[in-house]
Amino acid sequence: MECEMPSVNSDPEKVKEYLTKYKNIAIVGASPNPQKDSNKVTKYMIDAGYNVFPIYPKEDEILGQKVYRTLAEIDKKVDIVVVFRKPAALLAIADAVINRGDVDLLWTQLGIVNNQAAQKVKDAGINVVQNLCIKIEHKKLIG
Repeated sequence: MECEMPSVNSDPEKVKEYLTKYKNIAIVGASPNPQKDSNKVTKYMIDAGYNVFPIYPKEDEILGQKVYRTLAEIDKKVDIVVVFRKPAALLAIADAVINRGDVDLLWTQLGIVNNQAAQKVKDAGINVVQNLCIKIEHKKLIG
């Protein structure tokens, strides 16, 4: 099976702008397991000074942060939604992002691409970054 390539994405200058401008990040699929990439990325973003809202179906706290079950439960402004879920889940996540009305950027981690979901979000006026690790990009572009 061939992987889908991103048809909607941002250049490094835009990515740097997003990482500088936005500070409130919801992480869909954050894990309490320190061995998982989503946990490592969550920890890194917290340590880098971002306000992180983990979204996970179980647990009440991850890395000292209150855990939410859904994007809709978060009662604060969300600038970026970072996704650690399979590409098939992205259409529903795109709808949730659009329905919030306050999200500026949908970011899918390495290996996660759904061009239909990305275009849907982009058509709603929301920026998109696909198939990039927010931790790696932050280290590379911000330090």
